[in-house]
Amino acid sequence: MSSSDIFTSEVLGTMLLVLLGGGVCAAVNLKRSKAFEAGWVAVAFGWGFAVLTGAYVAQSSGAHLNPAVTLALAIKGDTPWGDVPVYMGSELLGAMIGAVLVWLAYYSQFQVTLREPDAAEMKDANPGQVHGVFFTSPEVRKPLLNFLTELIATFVLIIAILTQGLVKDADGSVGLGRMGALITALVVVGIGLSLGGPTGYAINPVRDLGPRIIHAVLPLPNKGGSDWSYAWVPVVGPLAGAAIAAGVYNLAWG
Repeated sequence: MSSSDIFTSEVLGTMLLVLLGGGVCAAVNLKRSKAFEAGWVAVAFGWGFAVLTGAYVAQSSGAHLNPAVTLALAIKGDTPWGDVPVYMGSELLGAMIGAVLVWLAYYSQFQVTLREPDAAEMKDANPGQVHGVFFTSPEVRKPLLNFLTELIATFVLIIAILTQGLVKDADGSVGLGRMGALITALVVVGIGLSLGGPTGYAINPVRDLGPRIIHAVLPLPNKGGSDWSYAWVPVVGPLAGAAIAAGVYNLAWG
């Protein structure tokens, strides 16, 4: 597969992932949205469907959509290490584009939410009032424990992805083919419902970093800070969880 093919597929797939995932966060959190205060279950299923959509669109590149997945597949031996920078760079760019599209789609709702009197009072907050649309932050700020939560949650995601290749179909072929995207999406829903409470379950470095960068540069009134002191947790935690999951896979089934 050429680098250009990887780039196109991963940018588009990750863009849709963040557009739909960030979109459900905007729908639930921003005032004057018809889904305002729909709740955590809506967010968890919204992100699952976002993964499903992005994965189907990006099938030609293997639908990594996540540097943690790319790292794990490289450690497993399924992805050449030389392709890793292309995958990760494409995923970050796609995530940033997706975040911009969320802003455009919910432009009016951002304006209403951030121009209210209480928003002006919170303009120096870090993280800011609408941060949840763009990036994660913990309910209880304990960075090492937050890191551990992201590691555990990503371990679940990656081991579920890697072990799909152990299943044989009725015709004897190995792997779940297109069903893999659906199964992975359901795993993401399960992670959100079970392990998402402490940190908001980034489980994907670019899903958090890309939109965080966009939040920092967008001309949003009274948006508050982008919480860069916490940004390492949803980047390093998922990568560590992916590396451990790939190591466990290689030891157990490699």
